Amino acid sequence: MSDRIVLLAGPGEPTFLVANYLTARYPNVAVIIEEPVPRVTLARRRARRLGWVEVAGQVAFVTAALPLLRRSSRARAAEILAGARLSNRPVTDVHAVASVNGPETAVLLGELDPTVVVVNGTRIISDAILRGIACPVINIHAGITPRYRGVHGGYWAMAEGRPDLVGTTVHLVDAGIDTGGVLARAYFTPEAADSIATYPYRHLADGLPLLAAQIDKVLGGEELVEAEPLSDDGPSQLRWHPTIWGYLGGRRLGVR
Repeated sequence: MSDRIVLLAGPGEPTFLVANYLTARYPNVAVIIEEPVPRVTLARRRARRLGWVEVAGQVAFVTAALPLLRRSSRARAAEILAGARLSNRPVTDVHAVASVNGPETAVLLGELDPTVVVVNGTRIISDAILRGIACPVINIHAGITPRYRGVHGGYWAMAEGRPDLVGTTVHLVDAGIDTGGVLARAYFTPEAADSIATYPYRHLADGLPLLAAQIDKVLGGEELVEAEPLSDDGPSQLRWHPTIWGYLGGRRLGVR
């Protein structure tokens, strides 16, 4: 049997994009998709760290502003996907699990015996699961780490006046949140039509070729080598969704 790639992912369009990219290039790809964490559970966890006022503003952004932005950005999103030859066709041949950290996932990974595991959009993977994977585990992250961990890395770089740090990171996965060793980075310059709704497509369009290059190294028996640290990366911070008032304030200043 040829080397197997396992995609360990959360549900949604980004996973379809990554899965279709991988299956178009490699003959033996298995996809494991976990159920989403309930939004109420996520909000409660976040509120313990940020407070309910901040979380309420984030929820308002996600439920009210972001859907409108996505609808108004459909043409731009389609343009990015077409330019990068990416397909968001739904993937149906998958292994469904309740959680990446559940016992069924550990059993599946043992049976599939991957040569490399790719992670996209899951909850934080536990130490127990990571210790049971005897191959490299690689994540494609929408942001330049270690400065922009969490979500919306490209947006936060623009909001902080750092367009030079808009980009995607391919890194090894550890038990932290986007804290694993960096393997490669790709930078892009947002266009006038881009916004927080289209950055995810830009991140994948530029980052997937970097991911493939790392997979090719693993399949070819090469050692994965960490990239040089950034010369001016600033503090490492975990980012969340903006609040609706924070986003609207930034938009008035031209940050979309």
